[in-house]
Amino acid sequence: MLRKIIKIDEEKCNGCGLCAAACHEGAIGMVDGKAKLLREDYCDGLGDCLPACPVDAISFEVREAAAYDEAAVLQAKHRKEAATEQRPAAGTPNAPKAPLPCGCPGMNSKRIERPDLPEDSYCDVPQATPSVSRLSQWPVQIKLVPVNAPYFDGANLLIAADCTAYAYGRFHEDFIKNRITLIGCPKLDEGDYADKLTSIIANNNIKSVTIVRMEVPCCGGIEQAAKRALQTSGKFIPWRVVVVTTDGRLIE
Repeated sequence: MLRKIIKIDEEKCNGCGLCAAACHEGAIGMVDGKAKLLREDYCDGLGDCLPACPVDAISFEVREAAAYDEAAVLQAKHRKEAATEQRPAAGTPNAPKAPLPCGCPGMNSKRIERPDLPEDSYCDVPQATPSVSRLSQWPVQIKLVPVNAPYFDGANLLIAADCTAYAYGRFHEDFIKNRITLIGCPKLDEGDYADKLTSIIANNNIKSVTIVRMEVPCCGGIEQAAKRALQTSGKFIPWRVVVVTTDGRLIE
């Protein structure tokens, strides 16, 4: 039958395994270090795996494929649950260790909920850095963050050179607070950020973009990539650039 089903770009796939973990139906598996659609009849076409992919290697296509077999999926889940119940409990001898995608928990995309902070959570010293984190999502590295992560919907986006948080003492309070944070170093990271940033801005409801960079010339790469992404996306979004000096001052 002709229906919508996922398509995995093996050249883009980095073998992290996050899509396989996100597929509740068990349609995706890892083969020779790459994600594979193992069972077409297990894929419901809803795409829970799409936002889990940090390299945008998964998309939808419409083609001839086996019909979604919900009964077979449920049977497979029951078999898996039964096998899990027979395994030794965690902490007991011979208990298996929980697998991590490519051994890296840092690629697990998530939103971080933080309670409202009381006024006394701040230091009494003027301009002192708050003792709490304002980060609201993970990951933060531009190359690792999934393009379609749910936390991008309605987000005020912060695109920052990674050194800025070390140079400016109130970075969390003045920039990360109430924003979704993306960081990178255009001098040390391979490739250009423009394509990834364009996809994030074009495919999500981004409300504003704040670009924070260091005053050093090599840091201009992240500013230029963000500006190109804004232009290429075809969207009119409020944006601004803030420059941090090496001694921790701000220039706008």
